[in-house]
Amino acid sequence: MSRQQPVLGSKAIYTPPFSNVIAHVTPSTCFQLSLFRDLMRDLRKADDSISMRMNRNSAQFRDLARERGINGNNEQEACAYFWRELMVKWKGRTDIIDYCIQVVDTAAEEKRQRLAGKSTLGELDEDLERRTRGELYADEVQKRMIHNEREVEAIVRQRALTVFKSRCRFFDPPAADSEARKWWEAAQSGR
Repeated sequence: MSRQQPVLGSKAIYTPPFSNVIAHVTPSTCFQLSLFRDLMRDLRKADDSISMRMNRNSAQFRDLARERGINGNNEQEACAYFWRELMVKWKGRTDIIDYCIQVVDTAAEEKRQRLAGKSTLGELDEDLERRTRGELYADEVQKRMIHNEREVEAIVRQRALTVFKSRCRFFDPPAADSEARKWWEAAQSGR
């Protein structure tokens, strides 16, 4: 993950906050907790700078309205655009967390099966059994840590939603947009 200085000044207004780069997560990413957490931290930077990004978003929509000669409140349009951007980021992070949970759960289950199957296949070599139990314990610890990331994600979403609602007080996702409604309700309930 590269650590770049943020774009500041008027250039920041016209620079996209973060590209929607898809992180290529492999099972090894899920088992390297420090790498996984670094990835999540980098992906959460968008939510951490939500106030600045909302200011930038409002400025862009205000400038577009001036260029087009439109006099009116474009705040709802800016809020809708920003909401869609938030949803994409939230969904991407949730997909990564869910994928890693599935990877770690599968690995732990394979080890449990191996230990449970020792009675049908005869006794496992004592060293192999001890190693398998150790690996299973490590997988269980990893599983708890990744499950904790789901809780962290809910907190991050709740904080971002609070800032969003303070700026877009009258915004409500359209009833016809089921995906937007799902994320809206999940963020409000802290899930």
